[in-house]
Amino acid sequence: MSVCKSAALVAIGLVLAGCVAFSPVRPGMTRAQVVSRMGQPTAVVPLPGGDERLQYSGQPAGQTTYMVDLDASGHVLRDRQVLTAESFARIKQGWSRVDVLREFGRPARIDHVGSWHGDIWTYRWRNTDMTDMYYWVYFDRDGKVARTQQGMEFISAPNDIKK
Repeated sequence: MSVCKSAALVAIGLVLAGCVAFSPVRPGMTRAQVVSRMGQPTAVVPLPGGDERLQYSGQPAGQTTYMVDLDASGHVLRDRQVLTAESFARIKQGWSRVDVLREFGRPARIDHVGSWHGDIWTYRWRNTDMTDMYYWVYFDRDGKVARTQQGMEFISAPNDIKK
């Protein structure tokens, strides 16, 4: 590959990386400024101490959920995209549905299968190597997290496998 092509690929990569890392929200912004830039949140969750969380869920079709935490005076403390392997690793057995909703927002779908006696929440996400993924949260009959699991989402898989 020529030096020019290599330099062009590096430049494109840097531009794309900058786009992915860009957030329209900055610490200290007001709630009104956040809503002006990001629109109405998909949910607003009260947090301890009078703080609140604005959730911007891309579920069911998207693969991101952004959380914007505001202090009691309505200013941004932090924002982050939570549908990541690191965030999912924080889920513990015994968490309630409310805990999962607070930390990850609404799931893409809620399933039921004969071999499990509770809800299975499915989140769509994309891992760091750009693989489309599912993350499943299994709730027991009492609405507590019993287990979690992840798997690949085959969006562009062929409809039939040739032998």
